[in-house]
Amino acid sequence: MSQNLVLEVSHLTKQFKKYKAVNDISFNLKEGEILGILGPNGAGKTTTIQMLLNVLTPTNGSISYFGKDFKKHREEILSQVNFSSTYVSLPWRLTVFENLNVYAHLYNVKDKKNRIKKLVKIFEIEDMLKHETSSLSSGQNTRLMLVKAFLNYPKVLLLDEPTSSLDPDIAKKVREFLRKEQRDFNVSILLTSHNMPEVEELCDRVLFLDKGKIIAEDTPEGLASRIKYSHVALFVTDGLKRLLRYCKDNNLVYKEDKRSVLITLKEDDIAELLFFLSQEGIVYKEISIQKPELEDFFMEAVRKK
Repeated sequence: MSQNLVLEVSHLTKQFKKYKAVNDISFNLKEGEILGILGPNGAGKTTTIQMLLNVLTPTNGSISYFGKDFKKHREEILSQVNFSSTYVSLPWRLTVFENLNVYAHLYNVKDKKNRIKKLVKIFEIEDMLKHETSSLSSGQNTRLMLVKAFLNYPKVLLLDEPTSSLDPDIAKKVREFLRKEQRDFNVSILLTSHNMPEVEELCDRVLFLDKGKIIAEDTPEGLASRIKYSHVALFVTDGLKRLLRYCKDNNLVYKEDKRSVLITLKEDDIAELLFFLSQEGIVYKEISIQKPELEDFFMEAVRKK
């Protein structure tokens, strides 16, 4: 992956009266990189993307794309950038094709008809072309916004919850397409998502926002490794009461569902738990040890908040 920076954000701040939605954040996006922005609701993710699109004007800070100041080169930059958001819809009274055709003209896309035809097939909305946009379901609208986002062969994509409302099979195809675009055309992507497995699969690097500030930055694996607890899941056929008493006596966090038990404990304490199971003759049919994942980091950060 090239280390050329396609986006640089410096001390970006957005204040609404007394409330700072985004508070002095700085980061960059490399050419060909997929960068994730995570955080609880209200953390400032969508506000950040809106400033990166010039939908909102920053209170302070600077934004540059391709080494050029966004304020001075807005039109040139936006011709190479596109976005998709689950919170935005295209004009409802126009048909799907009419909307896409308008945007293809705005972006001066060559061979507009074939470009639209190719993308609606990829995102499986070709049978929607004659439908009014107002008639689309939330999932269909999400796919329409993704088609719009790729119309102009963008160098930088800003995606706000790109697979929200999508069925699992379609969401999988979208992720595969994003990876293919990154691999084949070196597209740089900044995305927000509440889908932790999706972020782990797609993102090369992750920023974690809380109350408008970046509180962590690392690879998905790096963030997960900051959590020192693992999960032991087992299905107990005999000795359940003894196991639960052990958990209580040792202040272990656990969840019980009939005979399925999920125990959260430090990795160093797993051997002691397994020794206890053997010594006490506790019988179980299934056991698995789950290492910390990105979702564990997310939940721990939210819990501390």
